[in-house]
Amino acid sequence: MATATKEASAPAAADSPNGVKDSGPPSLSVGAILGKVRARDPHQAEFLQAVEEVLRSLTPVLDKHPEYLPVVERLVEPERVVQFRVAWLDDAGVQQVNRGFRVQFNQALGPYKGGLRFHPSVTLSIIKFLGFEQILKNSLTTLAMGGAKGGSDFDPRGKSDNEVMKFCQSFMTELFRHIGPDTDVPAGDINVGGREIGFLFGQYKRLTVHYEGVLTGKALQWGGSLLRPEATGYGLVYYAQEVLRGMGKDLKGMRCLVSGSGNVAQYTVEKLLHLGALPVTLSDSSGYIYEKDGFTPDRLQHVLDLKQKKRARISEYTKKFNTAVYVDGAKPWAVDSAVVAFPCATQNEVTEADAQRLVDAGVKYVFEGANMPSTAEAIAVYLRAGVVYGPAKAANAGGVAVSGLEMAQNSQRFPWSKEEVDDKLQGIMRSIYTESMAAAQEYGMAATDPGALQAGANIAGFVKVAEAMLSQGCV
Repeated sequence: MATATKEASAPAAADSPNGVKDSGPPSLSVGAILGKVRARDPHQAEFLQAVEEVLRSLTPVLDKHPEYLPVVERLVEPERVVQFRVAWLDDAGVQQVNRGFRVQFNQALGPYKGGLRFHPSVTLSIIKFLGFEQILKNSLTTLAMGGAKGGSDFDPRGKSDNEVMKFCQSFMTELFRHIGPDTDVPAGDINVGGREIGFLFGQYKRLTVHYEGVLTGKALQWGGSLLRPEATGYGLVYYAQEVLRGMGKDLKGMRCLVSGSGNVAQYTVEKLLHLGALPVTLSDSSGYIYEKDGFTPDRLQHVLDLKQKKRARISEYTKKFNTAVYVDGAKPWAVDSAVVAFPCATQNEVTEADAQRLVDAGVKYVFEGANMPSTAEAIAVYLRAGVVYGPAKAANAGGVAVSGLEMAQNSQRFPWSKEEVDDKLQGIMRSIYTESMAAAQEYGMAATDPGALQAGANIAGFVKVAEAMLSQGCV
């Protein structure tokens, strides 16, 4: 972990490496910065939630190193926000209009890096919260990547391949001027998979006449990386495995609750099965399925077929396997006798009441596969109950880590084997865990504190970015 360069007794008005006074006015504080963010963006609830969670956990760092306060003031403001109209024609020849976004949040450590999300819920607030989280997540991977995020309120579900292609081409026609392999490298996120990445890449190439690694999550035949589809789910389980090992425990035999049934959830279940755990639930927005004795590889393959090929509801699963129970309109958090929970669906899916259900059901560990799936109130429930909490910016960093490895392979024009990528992914997730714990302990938290992983991830990610920003001057 990068360590702070100033001692605790350093004066507030410290010099940055270039001689610029960087401590700001004496009145600058976490509270003042949060007040300014709330005043500027009062209606951006998700963004405010993400900023407050991070800044509160940075208090011991900022108390010891007040020279970082001006960095925080800059960190919470995106370097660039691009919003644009996406007009396209559906199969009936009717004009449709959506909003497109790209928030390039921070480039201190490398090219902007972060996914594109296509979902009706997408707003500027959601893209900003995702981009802000991405800064620290990318920092934790140790790879040279800044933080960004983008997307649209377009919903690919129910659209033909032709309509998705037309939308993606129109979206990229505006976005292409703002991205590049050394500037900004988008990836996929919710509802942006191999199909969408292919259409986006084709249009980028058409507009620029450049065949370069400007998007990650590409197909293997044209620049993709092995294990990229699996990376977030695999990385999540590798991280959980490291945490449990650090506590003298093992995932083998543990009953696990998994929410979602998309890419992250699917490969979380796959890796849990590889390690001998017992994943028993999957879900979508309609409800959840419960396999009392756990999924098997065959049953998981049916989920992949339903979701990746047929784009069907998870309820369809029970038509083939009557061993499962489908619960309509509910979340899987009240299922008894589980020890570990992996929220892998979407932001704020675990409310305070849901968290209490998890605690009451006996869950001892929560590792986040989705981005910010737990509300602030839910996190408070975890910590009060002594539940070990692995935050998304650490636990789900495997996806962007392998995206970074895809960028490296594109630069070399040389692919790596599955074993090489998997070994590097495991090493990155192990490093995220060890660096987070070291940071938490450096600032006074015990390794046994259930909130140590959360605070440590924020601190370790922040200090590296803060040092880079100080070195690069007031920009």
